[in-house]
Amino acid sequence: MNHSIYARPAPRLLCAALVLLAAAGLSACGDKDKKPGQSLASVNGKEITILQLNEELQRAGVQSAQQAVASKQLLESLIDRQLLQNEAEKEKVDRDPKVMQAIERAKSLILAQAYMQKRIGAAVRPSKAEVEAYFTQNPQFFTQRKQFDMRQLILPTSALNDELKAVIDGARSLGDVAQWLDSHKVAYAPSQVSRTSADLAPELSRKLAAMSKGQLFIVREGERSLLVSLSDVKDTPVGLDAAAPQIEQFLVNKKSKDAADAELKRLRASARIEYFNKDASATAAAPAPAAPAPAPVPVPVPVPAAPSGSTSESNERGVAGLK
Repeated sequence: MNHSIYARPAPRLLCAALVLLAAAGLSACGDKDKKPGQSLASVNGKEITILQLNEELQRAGVQSAQQAVASKQLLESLIDRQLLQNEAEKEKVDRDPKVMQAIERAKSLILAQAYMQKRIGAAVRPSKAEVEAYFTQNPQFFTQRKQFDMRQLILPTSALNDELKAVIDGARSLGDVAQWLDSHKVAYAPSQVSRTSADLAPELSRKLAAMSKGQLFIVREGERSLLVSLSDVKDTPVGLDAAAPQIEQFLVNKKSKDAADAELKRLRASARIEYFNKDASATAAAPAPAAPAPAPVPVPVPVPAAPSGSTSESNERGVAGLK
């Protein structure tokens, strides 16, 4: 018997068979990776996945009881965003220099934040002794905390001319000043506010504590100023049990900040940094301003809400304007 009748497949046919097998394998892998239900919608061929929706839910901080309703709304938002992105790419908006710069900036911030989170990890929770030490070392925020009740007139800083200042100097009450403002057609808005020594800058708290009731003073906040009358000062101490959760969170944040500052200092020490602008290098060579003291830990108390424009930063600025 002639055993040479069975011949090997022609090289061209063998190659074709291998290509078909490879294509089938890739197709199978693709189907395997694409899990059922992973895609929620398609916008002109661009898929929106459940991973994207979960990311939006997480960023929005949606509670579990509201996720069903929120998921529908967020999916529609993702569809709208994809529509706009498609049109932007079609019109080459993504190649606009300003847009490219904004994208690079966002990418840089995300990477820097991700590195820092990976590097420093989660801050160690403070010990009970650390919490107690902070409580003891800051009596003005806790055991000696005071509440300042104030009435105020909010008016344009430009209205604080010499004539008005003379009226304020001679006024016996805030009502006297309001009467003068009314007669001279100067616009103002009256309000009442309560603050504690845990909310205010330490220097401002000390000044308020030393004032007599009814005393007037001015706090300047850029284009607007506050004419304030101290109506009452109360002792509102807070115990360790009530303050402990806020102190613990404050110390956690402080440890994270300290770790981040230390890492940046280490990276700067090992890097070669060159300045090509004389002004920039002069600024860098100047000593950095001293870091502000850690902010006090506010403890919730039943007092009226503060005006939206009032912040600890404005308190710091306003100290210089105390009359």
